[in-house]
Amino acid sequence: MPDASRPLLVTHSGNFHCDEAFAYVVLRLALGLREAGVDHDLVRTRDADTIARGDVVWDVGLSYDAAANRFDHHQRGAPLREDGTPFSAAGLVWQRYGAEAVRALLAAADAPMAEAIAAEVERVVVRRIDEVDNGTAENRDPLDLAALVGDCNPPWDAPRGDSRAAAQALEDAAFLRAVALLDGVLRRRVESLRARHAADAIVVAAQAASADGRVLELDRGMPWKGAVFAHDLPVLFAVFPASNGNWMVDSMPPEPKSFAQRLPLPEGWAGLQDAALAEASGVPDAVFVHLRRFVGAARSREGALAMARRTIALAEEAGTLPAA
Repeated sequence: MPDASRPLLVTHSGNFHCDEAFAYVVLRLALGLREAGVDHDLVRTRDADTIARGDVVWDVGLSYDAAANRFDHHQRGAPLREDGTPFSAAGLVWQRYGAEAVRALLAAADAPMAEAIAAEVERVVVRRIDEVDNGTAENRDPLDLAALVGDCNPPWDAPRGDSRAAAQALEDAAFLRAVALLDGVLRRRVESLRARHAADAIVVAAQAASADGRVLELDRGMPWKGAVFAHDLPVLFAVFPASNGNWMVDSMPPEPKSFAQRLPLPEGWAGLQDAALAEASGVPDAVFVHLRRFVGAARSREGALAMARRTIALAEEAGTLPAA
């Protein structure tokens, strides 16, 4: 039975979906809650009296009132995004608590990133959950979050015991397994975005300090291409150390998600390794160049820089250097 001294969180019973499971993850983080039955009570029900008593209610109750912690989207007049896309419970809860949930996952020094990270999670993750839940997604993937959460529901022929309470316990346990899955997904996504935002400032500073602004010199590998696009930097190559001791020469694509290059490594180097590449490139410690010419490596920083600079010089001689 719920304990009146603990916050009561309520969502619907029966089969669950990604939106209410994700919303529960967000609420626990934002409200500083850990475990149902310990520091709060979670009740999955459609009982009107229990719903009315809930401190936070989502995906049930036919009411949206963020100030009153009511986050349903099934009623007439449910809120829409500015472009007309309907919210699910995930999106409604994220609007109110998303930044706080992200902040709970960040160290104090990284807290200023919370709003930007929350906006990106909303755009890429939460909006997709909303679209799938409301049937407005243009396509579905059998490995998308909604499908993976759906698989957590007990199959129709799973033994459910001889009472409604036993069946409810089975469904509630399955719901918590889905929540654990989504909790991990959100934590990893926030950490990935935190790292990317942290890299952004490093990349901008490194490019400004590089001897040639077209060759980004980094002291360690990190996400760098997004920062180049975001700040419209004239970078053609990045040079950084690899875990195997080599130094990489990575080419910059012309646009996000493109497999092309602003300037590929020379065609005469394509697919060569070691001595053959050293002879063709004139870089004694050159190690390899990929057949598609988007990446190469040398055994030293100086060698990797030489590969990048010689590529630029050859393009300048040939008149094929892309405009900055």
